[in-house]
Amino acid sequence: MCKSAPRLLNPIALRPTNGRLGQQKRRLAASIVSCWLAAFLPCSAQDAATASPPAPPLVEEVWGLPLPLPSIAYVVHPAGKGPFPLVIMNHGVAMDPKERSFFPLVEFRDAAFWFARRGYFVVAPAGPGYGAAGLDMPERGIHGVFFQKIGKCSNPNFRDAGLAVATTDLWTIKYLSSRKDVVADNIIIVGQSAGGWGSIALASQNPSMIKAVIVFAAGRGGRVDGKPNNNCNPDKLVEATAEFGRTARVPMLWIYTQNDSYFGPDLSRRMHEAFVGAGGNAEYHLLGPFGNEGHGLIDAPEGVAIWSPLVSQFLDRLR
Repeated sequence: MCKSAPRLLNPIALRPTNGRLGQQKRRLAASIVSCWLAAFLPCSAQDAATASPPAPPLVEEVWGLPLPLPSIAYVVHPAGKGPFPLVIMNHGVAMDPKERSFFPLVEFRDAAFWFARRGYFVVAPAGPGYGAAGLDMPERGIHGVFFQKIGKCSNPNFRDAGLAVATTDLWTIKYLSSRKDVVADNIIIVGQSAGGWGSIALASQNPSMIKAVIVFAAGRGGRVDGKPNNNCNPDKLVEATAEFGRTARVPMLWIYTQNDSYFGPDLSRRMHEAFVGAGGNAEYHLLGPFGNEGHGLIDAPEGVAIWSPLVSQFLDRLR
């Protein structure tokens, strides 16, 4: 059985050289390429007929976003000039300033790759208060910028914490809309956990350029004091979800798992029932257990094969 060709993120160009030495280099390069082709391309007509088409080359980058509150972003997109439809991906939250300082640049690289291979221009903003901006040391006069706090569990402000993420998304979209390689409408928003909650908040505002919203394990206030299935205030969370649902009309896909210890099946069902009961437009899927903790489904490379058929079907219906 022949191996498939490796997928290169960045194409490598051989510059032409002159003279006898240049000819030798070209012959050597041709020999190397011939060996490479022999090793990796299908070795029979039958293999060639059944081989999958090569994945498009992708480009990975890290950008600085000149937003009202500047941020950095992980970016992956198909090689070429485009223009490409846009996907904005919102990550989860860390309440500890030290954890935010060391927060990964991208939580779901494999998921971002999946969208990019479908032809999307994927941007995952870090958001205010993460990375170096996560430092918060008032005793030394260093105050971090972080807008996703929910307050006390006795009366949490889930709504404004979600709208803070939505505002960052709108800033990001406004900046990207001026680029020639990005299609500034028909945008897909993807979010996980607190980022999913912010995506629901964005849907409640019905921005005209948003085509659909996809959320994984969306919510806030999960695992108080590190205890599984211990939400800060589940009734208030359901109430805030209904409030977003009263105005949200953007098509949405909600994906949860049975062993999510942040937002378990009973809570996620209540949230969805409240959302659609108030008028929201959301398709809900509760998947089986994933690993030891279903909350990280979108973060895991092996999770792509589980959720991607649902997402593909959802996106195909919107065409």
